[in-house]
Amino acid sequence: MDLVVRAFPVLPGKEDEMQQFARDLQTARASGAAAFYSSLGIGHESWHVQQHAEGLWVIVITEFSGKTMAAAASEYAGAQEGFANWFKERVRSVTGIDPDTMPLGPPTNCVLHLHAGAAVHNDAAH
Repeated sequence: MDLVVRAFPVLPGKEDEMQQFARDLQTARASGAAAFYSSLGIGHESWHVQQHAEGLWVIVITEFSGKTMAAAASEYAGAQEGFANWFKERVRSVTGIDPDTMPLGPPTNCVLHLHAGAAVHNDAAH
């Protein structure tokens, strides 16, 4: 199981659009989201917002259970139809990040991973 954690900046003035995007994924577009996430092997995803001096950030945690992260990222980058196109256009509009070229979002580096009370150093970029 692969786990990806990344942070996306919310462009100034796009805060309400980001909130609407999240609501749409849970309501009007829920069935499309479920099918899309399932097709990419995503077992779980959560979004968390943080306000910083430079603006709002969305922290996204994605758990891949059906495919490797690399396989899912490649499929996501290449997806250009229907729900995938709508989803990626929302990401571009809200964050300025292009999922076609950066399918996993801005690179992150895990510097601490705690498991069952033990710290494990992990510096592999995700």
